[in-house]
Amino acid sequence: MARLAQTAGLTDVQQEILKTVREFVDKEIIPVATELEHRDEYPQQIVDGLKELGLFGLMIPEEYGGLGESLLTYALCVEEIARGWMSVSGIINTHFIVAYMLKQHGTQEQKEYFLPRMALGEVRGAFSMSEPGLGSDVSAITSKAVQDGDEYVLNGQKMWLTNGGTSTLVAVLCRSDEGHPEGTAPHKSMTTFLVEKEPGFGEVRPGLTIPGKIDKMGYKGVDTTELIMDGLHIPANRVLGGQTGRGFYQMMDGVEVGRVNVAARGCGVAQRAFELGVSYAQQRHTFGKAIAQHQAIQFKLAEMATKVEAAHAMMVNAARKKDSGERNDLEAGMAKYLASEYCKEVVEDAFRIHGGYGFSKEYEIERLYREAPMLLIGEGTAEIQKMIIGRRLLEEYRVQG
Repeated sequence: MARLAQTAGLTDVQQEILKTVREFVDKEIIPVATELEHRDEYPQQIVDGLKELGLFGLMIPEEYGGLGESLLTYALCVEEIARGWMSVSGIINTHFIVAYMLKQHGTQEQKEYFLPRMALGEVRGAFSMSEPGLGSDVSAITSKAVQDGDEYVLNGQKMWLTNGGTSTLVAVLCRSDEGHPEGTAPHKSMTTFLVEKEPGFGEVRPGLTIPGKIDKMGYKGVDTTELIMDGLHIPANRVLGGQTGRGFYQMMDGVEVGRVNVAARGCGVAQRAFELGVSYAQQRHTFGKAIAQHQAIQFKLAEMATKVEAAHAMMVNAARKKDSGERNDLEAGMAKYLASEYCKEVVEDAFRIHGGYGFSKEYEIERLYREAPMLLIGEGTAEIQKMIIGRRLLEEYRVQG
């Protein structure tokens, strides 16, 4: 076996795309990732390279200027990019989710207006559900949209917005109670608004403020922000799909494919941690031989490699299920849960193999050790995934009579 996490049944086109992305990662990302991460610097040159490769339009249909590739192809590209630097995969992921939501739920006018420019990377997407006091309970959002003639006025505060500063299009979920009878379930009175803005921080359009970057333990380089709406006027034709009350379902559809993406990121980070661990174990000597020759280290490497393989297989299965048009919330939940947990464990084992040097910022594993925890939270915590998995299992295995 040349390397871990090989995928059977890929077309020649898919293999060529992955080869190109992997070469880009090895040449343009890995050599500079740690330095940029330590400076918390946005990787503009890397992003420009991804634009040239067409990755911002990878899943956008060809009729809108994209490559029209599958979720599987996209997930495998994300796996490669996260192997180089997870923050870069985050820059693409939120853009991809907004493009997917537009493709699946947008009006024809919205698709024609946004998707061609998104495919080129000229319009960069971000999406916003979470709020400061919200946690995992999306139905409890307080941001509100009130109709005012042929516009809506949005007020509220959003949190954990990836690409908040660099994006120019944000899909924002708000409550929109008008037109929905009193007593309507909260998730049936939510609407997704397509909010265009200028890149940067401060007031990026009248009524919309991006205060600045949130300082994080890891996942640096990519800008994570708040979003504050204070009398933000949005035309009615920027309601995703043209009809209110569908926002919760639209967002959950986007998050479902986002979970496959997070699983792919976990696979990529775990692969890199294994590569670093197995390489260091062959170079570091103790008691007269390379530590890779000690049985304890071999056991650890065996466990790490098995987890990388298992997580990759589940991620591929979830992506293929979605590509087939079938419901995949069970598979996506399992893949996200397993890949993020295994990623954390593989990174920690690689950290342990490095010994004291793993604690030094000079070594790449130190960066991975700070990045892996984000995957335990993003696109739903492990507890949320277990709830989804458990409910779906009870649906599938319901006792009759």
